[in-house]
Amino acid sequence: MSMFGGGFGGFNVGGRPSMGAAGRKGSGLPFAGIPDDLAEGVAKLESREPEHGDPGVRYDPKRDDGARISIGRLLTGRPGLLLAASLAILVETLLLQAGPYLVQVGIDHGITDRDVRVLIIATACFVAAILLTGVATAVRMRKSGLLAAAATRDLRIRIFAHLQRMSLDYYTREKAGVTLTRMTSDVESLQSLLQDGFAQFLIQGLTMVVVTGVLFHYNAELAIITLVLVVPPLTIASLWFRHAADRGYNRQRDTIAAMFADLAESLNGVRVVTAHNRQERNVVAHREVVGSYRDANDWTGRINAIYGPGTSVIGLIAMAVMLLLGGRMVLRGELTVGELTAFVLYINSFFQPVQQLVQLYTQYQQGKAAIGKIRGLLSSEPSVVPGTRVLPPVEGEIVFDGVTFGYLPDRPVLQGVDLRIAPGETVACVGPTGAGKSTLAKLVTRFYDPSSGKITIDGYDLRDVTLDSLRRQIGVVPQEPFLFAGTLRDNIAFAGPSATDEEVWAAVDAVGLRDLVERSPEGLDTPLHERGQSVSSGERQLLALARAFLASPRVVVLDEATSSLDLRSELRVEAALDALLEGRTAILVAHRLSTAMRADRIIVVDDHRIIESGSHTELVAAGGAYAAMFETWAAHSH
Repeated sequence: MSMFGGGFGGFNVGGRPSMGAAGRKGSGLPFAGIPDDLAEGVAKLESREPEHGDPGVRYDPKRDDGARISIGRLLTGRPGLLLAASLAILVETLLLQAGPYLVQVGIDHGITDRDVRVLIIATACFVAAILLTGVATAVRMRKSGLLAAAATRDLRIRIFAHLQRMSLDYYTREKAGVTLTRMTSDVESLQSLLQDGFAQFLIQGLTMVVVTGVLFHYNAELAIITLVLVVPPLTIASLWFRHAADRGYNRQRDTIAAMFADLAESLNGVRVVTAHNRQERNVVAHREVVGSYRDANDWTGRINAIYGPGTSVIGLIAMAVMLLLGGRMVLRGELTVGELTAFVLYINSFFQPVQQLVQLYTQYQQGKAAIGKIRGLLSSEPSVVPGTRVLPPVEGEIVFDGVTFGYLPDRPVLQGVDLRIAPGETVACVGPTGAGKSTLAKLVTRFYDPSSGKITIDGYDLRDVTLDSLRRQIGVVPQEPFLFAGTLRDNIAFAGPSATDEEVWAAVDAVGLRDLVERSPEGLDTPLHERGQSVSSGERQLLALARAFLASPRVVVLDEATSSLDLRSELRVEAALDALLEGRTAILVAHRLSTAMRADRIIVVDDHRIIESGSHTELVAAGGAYAAMFETWAAHSH
């Protein structure tokens, strides 16, 4: 909007700075630390965030500020920036409306009265107003940009902290792409709204208020006629648009989340897609997902195409009526030519904000839908609630007491399980696929809580102790170890970032990884490809064992650590296991009986319970389920 209601030319009043090369610098590089100018703000935010694993208090989504986020809360989080931006907006709005008044002065008192001095003064004031408006606009854009960046940075950290706090069942039922959408598309919609939307809303709203007052000042009769012609149809159209936009933009957020989810799944499974020649069928499936997003955009586009031109027609009709009625007043001497010109310009300034507010409402609906999705995430409560007692150093006695658990409420995986594992004892869990072997391991690490019964370590109920003190004493080696982007040192010292070189090398030697490190170009500082794809499966497993060894846990849980390895790699891993398990309590989820036979005791899990327990020799002699499994394994091993 300009002083004539059309724009100051070069000044982009509602513009948004683009993310050019500078904004993209560093993309994909390792995290280089928090900039000095942001460190204080991050420290303050972290002081309000519970620690992942040990919040110290029971998480309550009804009281947590993050679950009640709103556009107002995001704006008021930086009161200094908000005040500065608001003052700049007020100055900018008042200067924008100086133009028609100066035109009226120039016409009535300069041109009509043939007074060159007044004409020059009016022109100079007009130019000064333009320059001052440019300064006010620059200040407003700077302050609102800083406000939006700070608010969305805090929001991203809050979302990430909450995701770190969530239990594994959340990630089981929620697609990764949907979760990524909360952190990317949804937050970006809010940033756009905070940076441009709130400022433009204030500018356009104040403009309508100021212009209405000016119209009544010039001629109350014409002002009343203008409002009668405009307000009722605009109100009806706006109510319809609000109802339609609510549905449209919620649908838009859902479909973009589905699109991200399908994309993430296809990229993560690209090897399987390629191996099974699924490329063309995946393209067809993704086309359907993208088509749904396109349909949602088409819907919002249609309602905007109706509402936007409709409000323009209302404004133009009102302007034509005002020109007719005002012209008659000029002919009767009730109004000067300058006043009529200013009145028409102000009417134009009155309807331009209506058009802008239409676009802002569209932006607001997108932000509101994003807020709803983020609020839904932040209001979800972790199913595993940390206890408050600090678990002291343990000997490693683990007891399952009547434990029942199921991933779905009506489908138990384990039922009434009783088991005692002595300190320093290694117990192997064997049984058919889906019997619940890995579930036992997940319950010990408290990735999940049992539906009934309890699990204790040295007599401490796992529900009563802090997750931090529990997991510091439990080492986990999964079937498919996850290696992070970073160096060999980073991955080995993942559980102990402050570990010395001597401690890292001790872990390397303990699991037999020295040859890998020494042949790597940069030794321990050699970067690994994403998910460790630059090393073999056996080496990934050894790196996971080294990670667990360095953490010095009292209890070790291994979930089928050798099931996907060749014989040579299996022998290396089993040798590393001997070093890792020495003097520690261990639970081995074993797919191969050669691994199970190394344990002090073997339990057979089937039919939701433990059906056999004993040493390898005892179970073979008993002639039960384990003996049958061993006979089958022995027959296929020769």
